[in-house]
Amino acid sequence: MGNIHTVGPDRALFVTGGCGTSSRSVVVGNWAWAWWFVSDVQTLSLRILTLGPVCENVETSQGVPLTVTGVAQVKIMKEEKFLDLAAEQFLGRSEEDIKDAIDQTLEGHLRAILGTLTVEQVYQDRDTFAKAVRETAGPDVGEIDSVTIGIHQDIYTAKMGIEILSFTIKDVYDKVEYLESLGKAQTSLVKRDADIGVAQASRDAGIRQAECQKAAMDVKFSTDSKIENNNRGFKLQQATFDTEVNSAKAEAQMAYQLQAAKIQQKIRTEEIQVEVVERRKQIEIEEQEIVRKEKELIATVKLPAE
Repeated sequence: MGNIHTVGPDRALFVTGGCGTSSRSVVVGNWAWAWWFVSDVQTLSLRILTLGPVCENVETSQGVPLTVTGVAQVKIMKEEKFLDLAAEQFLGRSEEDIKDAIDQTLEGHLRAILGTLTVEQVYQDRDTFAKAVRETAGPDVGEIDSVTIGIHQDIYTAKMGIEILSFTIKDVYDKVEYLESLGKAQTSLVKRDADIGVAQASRDAGIRQAECQKAAMDVKFSTDSKIENNNRGFKLQQATFDTEVNSAKAEAQMAYQLQAAKIQQKIRTEEIQVEVVERRKQIEIEEQEIVRKEKELIATVKLPAE
């Protein structure tokens, strides 16, 4: 008789031994049958493990002791061959023991790489440093990878069935104030460059301001010249217009006076003609009056005498 054992996708189930036979089965996220008394049933967690490797007072290639802390995310790989390797190393051990074993491996490689780098390389290029640690430690804990260190390139084989998901450098510090001195020197350089940059910017700004002022004066001079030319042209044109207008007015005035004189002369001529006609009429009337008086006289004087 026996039992059915099940595990979720985050654990691996190992069942070893059976009735009359020696067998071993490994399942992930599934179930397996185990006989009572004759089968050994154990599990391994496949969850991510967070590690914090610390290397204290490790000398760099310059002989400066540094303390480096990192953060690593690792897990046991699900492939069967890597599960077998992990089982050989960690089956029956607690999670803390597993983390401690991997942590010591990472710290060993961290120390080895620290000894080949300068303080500046470690502090200023942490990503490259962390990548080198991961690539160097990968073959020992579980990855099959090509690792290049210096000019050497070798192919390593997995040993622990562990996959390094990520590895980052958390902090780098020392007790001899080397980094502080380096920071002060860098700060001085940055401040110097900043002062030079400010001076250059002020100089460039002054030059630019002078150029802008000159350009503005040139534009103003050009604009004033155009305005003056336009004003002069306007005045000349206005004077020409005034001359033409005055000439036209004078001509119109003279034409008017001439026409008025002609009209006056015509009126006077007509008046004279009227006077002449009236005088002729008057003469005719006077002659007729004389004739009448003569006739009256004749009639009055001569006829009674006869």
